[in-house]
Amino acid sequence: MSATNGMAMIEARGLSKLYGEFAAIRDVSFSVAQGQVAAFLGPNGAGKSTTLKVLTGYLSPSAGTARIGGLDVVSHRIEAAARIGYLPENGPLYPEMTPLELLEFFGSARELAPDRLKRRIDEVVGQCHLEAVLEKSIFKLSRGYRQRVGMAQALLHEPDILIMDEPTSGLDPNQIRDVRQLIRGLGETKTILISTHILQEVEAMVDHVILVNEGRVVFDGTVDEMASGESLDAAFHRLTGRPAAGPEVPPEPEEAAPAEGEGAAAASGSAPEESVHDAAPDGAGPAGSSEETTTTSQGGVA
Repeated sequence: MSATNGMAMIEARGLSKLYGEFAAIRDVSFSVAQGQVAAFLGPNGAGKSTTLKVLTGYLSPSAGTARIGGLDVVSHRIEAAARIGYLPENGPLYPEMTPLELLEFFGSARELAPDRLKRRIDEVVGQCHLEAVLEKSIFKLSRGYRQRVGMAQALLHEPDILIMDEPTSGLDPNQIRDVRQLIRGLGETKTILISTHILQEVEAMVDHVILVNEGRVVFDGTVDEMASGESLDAAFHRLTGRPAAGPEVPPEPEEAAPAEGEGAAAASGSAPEESVHDAAPDGAGPAGSSEETTTTSQGGVA
């Protein structure tokens, strides 16, 4: 990863996105400096994808400001988009096309000159190792190769900022390793924001973490600061309000057979007071006796 120079390339200031009374994100603020590889971390439904769509101009914010390279993505939508390579969780692929046809289509849509387009296709095909599948229909490709095609289109116009939503989702271990290596290499020259909920991604690729939970930022700092002397897993659970499970409590020993006097009392129907309160009808369990902790779900929004 390259050294940063302190200039903010990705900025969110008080971003909120409301759907009626429901807030997908609320008052989200953070920045990613030039040359940083940052993780946008959080549980499923925390608001990660919504935030990325606002940052890239795919959604307009209900409140707040998003800037890319200093450009407001609402008032300077086209100029900001030219600075971004965006890889959504489900990449913008046309399955009937081949990777070559898709790259030619996106290059034309971005108005790349023919000689530059040919050069850039050669370069991204090499970067993403697509040589073996360049002429195959995309619907015939594995998930790993489709993810590489999506990465290639995001890199095609030589953006200096990359925003990727769950780039390793659904990949096998070998494919994950390849994508991580590619991202680490790109981090030498670009500013990168990766949305993920996989802690291994954070440890393997990034040096800056923004953690969101239930639509709000709950941590913004370095990986070491987030861990703060504990594992990232423990820190994640602590910061998202989901305490890690404690040690399993062994079952209570079975009660001993009642003493002779107690047995006589039971036979006569005069049980001790506490046994009356502890008794439960057959089939009744402890579920009603303890409050279950719940988490607000935002499934599908992020």
